[in-house]
Amino acid sequence: MKSGVLLDWALALLLALLLAWCPDSRALTPVLTPGLPVTVPTGLEPRRTLDLQGYADAQGAISVLHQGPRVDPYFALQALLLARDHGVDVLDLQARFIDWLAQAQPATGVLARYCRAAQGWRACARADADDAALALWLRLLRGVPAAQRPGLRADLLQARAEQQLRALYHPRTGLYIVSPELPYSLWMDNLEVWTAWPQRALSEALMAHFWQPQQQRFRTSTQPGHRERPERFYPEQTAQIYPLLTGWLPPGQDAAALYARWMQAHRGDWLAHMAHDYPWAPIALLAWQHGDTSSVRCWQQRAAPMRHGHRWTVTDEVVAQLLPPLQDPPPTKEDCQ
Repeated sequence: MKSGVLLDWALALLLALLLAWCPDSRALTPVLTPGLPVTVPTGLEPRRTLDLQGYADAQGAISVLHQGPRVDPYFALQALLLARDHGVDVLDLQARFIDWLAQAQPATGVLARYCRAAQGWRACARADADDAALALWLRLLRGVPAAQRPGLRADLLQARAEQQLRALYHPRTGLYIVSPELPYSLWMDNLEVWTAWPQRALSEALMAHFWQPQQQRFRTSTQPGHRERPERFYPEQTAQIYPLLTGWLPPGQDAAALYARWMQAHRGDWLAHMAHDYPWAPIALLAWQHGDTSSVRCWQQRAAPMRHGHRWTVTDEVVAQLLPPLQDPPPTKEDCQ
């Protein structure tokens, strides 16, 4: 989840009384580790092949929305990684997207956003956040199988991505800046960089510059003059659960406890937000990983009318395919307060 306007992003992701919906510890599954498949609870196996009909075109591009006019690599990368990390076959989609993006990149090699044109796609804007997009691009390239690497020039692309991401490192803070034009650091972007480079020094920098001990919450930006608004769902409230969506944990904290606290405080906001905003599907996936089937079912019920609509991104589509189908009887209004 990202800075700037939500649809453009600037993110793919990352909930009633506590005892009524808090996951049974026996049902918990491991928190997602970046780049590795997770263990899926018995009976909830995801589909074996990702279906992106209407999002992926013949050229290999993957649009943000169904039949949408724009490609934002951040969303495509987030979607492919979510599926791949959960054991879904994305080899063909992944290879075609890598080949398309490698050819579509401007001469500078910096990731851009693309608009539909008469002959395919044209670069029409800079990536919303270079650091986050490069981190996901690097992760995707690292996972290319050996047999496909020469044909996709994966080693060359990976080396270039590493060089570009290192250029965003700020030695004084130990964090990564958004871009050369935006020389400040964002909390969620740096967590995504951590998924590519999970180094102790970066973890320490995350705590040093974003954790607010008195408020017991993470701030979202180091931008001078930035004013936090804790009552706002995005980015402040979503920022507090984002560590679990990336597999990073604050020192001394327990994933299940962090999840339960966030859901107790913000579950209602998250579900209500869907009526006028985006579905924030990665949170539903996190609920599934924590055995919180009540929240998953509530999300599925409210998300169903949104599917393939103007507020449904390719990341949401991947999550919908990963989750088991909603079974009858549907959740009640009281279940989803």
